[in-house]
Amino acid sequence: MRRLLTALSASLALAGPAAAAEAPSAATIKAQAELKRTLPFEDRQDFDFASRGYLGTLADPLIHRADGGVVWDLSAYDFLKGEAPDTVNPSLWRHAQLLAKSGLFQVSETIWQVRGFDLANITFIRGETGWIVIDPLTTAETAKAALALVTEKLGARPVVAVIYTHSHTDHFGGVKGVVSQADVDAGRVQIIAPDGFLEEAVSENVIAGPAMSRRAAFQFGTPLTPGVDGQVNAGIGKGVARGTITLIAPTRSIDKTGETLTVDGVKIEFQVTPGTEAPAEMNLYFPDLRILCMAENANVTMHNVLTPRGALVRDVKAWADYLSESIRLYGGRTDVMFTSHGWPRFGGEVVLGFLADHRDAYKFLHDQTVRLMNQGYVGAEIANRLELPPVLARQWFNRGYYGTMSFNSRAVYQRYMGWYDANPVNLAVLPPADEAARYVEAMGGATQVLALAKAASDKGDYRWAATLLNKVVLADPSDGKAREALARVYDQMGYQAESAIWRNIYLTGSSELRGGIRPSPAAGSSDMIANLPTPMIFDLLAVRLDPKKVGDGALRIIFDFPERGERYLVQVRHGVLTAEPAGAEAKADATLTLPRALLLQSLFTGASLAPKVMSGEAKVTGNPMALQKLVSWFDRPAGAFPIVTRPE
Repeated sequence: MRRLLTALSASLALAGPAAAAEAPSAATIKAQAELKRTLPFEDRQDFDFASRGYLGTLADPLIHRADGGVVWDLSAYDFLKGEAPDTVNPSLWRHAQLLAKSGLFQVSETIWQVRGFDLANITFIRGETGWIVIDPLTTAETAKAALALVTEKLGARPVVAVIYTHSHTDHFGGVKGVVSQADVDAGRVQIIAPDGFLEEAVSENVIAGPAMSRRAAFQFGTPLTPGVDGQVNAGIGKGVARGTITLIAPTRSIDKTGETLTVDGVKIEFQVTPGTEAPAEMNLYFPDLRILCMAENANVTMHNVLTPRGALVRDVKAWADYLSESIRLYGGRTDVMFTSHGWPRFGGEVVLGFLADHRDAYKFLHDQTVRLMNQGYVGAEIANRLELPPVLARQWFNRGYYGTMSFNSRAVYQRYMGWYDANPVNLAVLPPADEAARYVEAMGGATQVLALAKAASDKGDYRWAATLLNKVVLADPSDGKAREALARVYDQMGYQAESAIWRNIYLTGSSELRGGIRPSPAAGSSDMIANLPTPMIFDLLAVRLDPKKVGDGALRIIFDFPERGERYLVQVRHGVLTAEPAGAEAKADATLTLPRALLLQSLFTGASLAPKVMSGEAKVTGNPMALQKLVSWFDRPAGAFPIVTRPE
């Protein structure tokens, strides 16, 4: 079973610097200048809010892992000073400058945030006896460093409660940097989360984990070096820390809006918002403080309705409706609002205006996409037609630094209509590389297509140039001239992109066209693995089964986990693996009895079970070759598969 399953967390550690990039073209310089004239750069309110309450940061900018490797470098974004260079969209440059502000910030008399230590923020609320921590970042190392900074500036206090606002890793993965499992087990620390959190947290990216992990490297620009011609941020934060992802299961779940808890003397009202930015998410309101936490349901940018790394399409109508509910419940009694990303907002009218305009942007996105869909337009047509009204588009928090109107409108279309656009030609499309080869031949060969692409590029028509060059590269990945030409076009598209993640995707594509894929091993999370529901383990096995290896084979194996009182019958037939609870009467070719932890260890580390059988820790009854046969039928996920070209 060696390396049968990949790590659960996205590998964000593709090594190596970005390849040499193209200088900004005249068309790019012109586009940057034109965009700058359209937006209210004289508005400095965000700079005030992002700087307010600053108390300092760590003396050493490097946060390390136990092995000495760097998890996070607070100085990596020090280049974000002065006016925007021509290699960065000026709106994105402004946004990146705001997100680059890092350290400890006082939000109110009893609330502080550490920002810029990871993709998200970690929030500390002073209770009667200790700290209540909201969203402890992605990794234990960055969360521990944040707590150390709080202790240095504000004094030592125990952490008495941790609140996860939602089920994404950057909001819980660092929990063991601020509390221990032992303290939670002893009842000294509460872990509070929305209903369904644990299942959603461990299932996020699991079934499609290898593909999502590979695509996440493009979205976050992790092969790129931070800099004026590389990665400038990740849209909702600087980037993703590369440390140890941990998880402690909640001790208290919140399942309905209006539920109220008093935690260490601090009263908290909850608004449950499932199916918005995350499948399990909630907002928090502190009535005695008149402060609202909007989790990741309200942001300093338009968010993704569908992430480029891949995920289920979110319900943007429900998202807008929950924002309306937030306004109704808290709008008239909030003086300060903070979120899980970005900076707070101060003043009741400011908060109310922000929530209403942010809601209107999502509602407009949904309603107008559906209106155009019902007029017969398909996703690509809607994406090229739909724009926010100027009154909404000029609001910095509605700009597309993370999600975009173009990408999100196609996601709304997909949610209602699926990928198929009803044109019969798209019922049975050719594979991309095959189609590309035929297009290139029909256009007169690669030399002619390269000439057409150069003419388009010289005019600044980069989308058409990229379309043409992509056909040549897909048809013949060894064509170095085409690869370099496409890389140069992607450079310009990346420079012009207002979306941080579009920039990352273009420039990562450019880097891989020039230098190839530079993979590194994925970093797993033992806590995530340990919390997998048992049926999900077998779901993972099912999507690794290669029907060509199975052929006409069939078998039945019982997996018995006595310490959990669980028995599952795994059956393979017709090239399909199924699993279901097994009663005492279930018949099988073999039964494997062992602690579930041993099976997980074998699956995720590649360790052989043979020594465990020899020692008696695991027991096989029935046909001993059945398990070996099952193992031989699985394949290994590709991991660092090609994206800008195609797999062999």
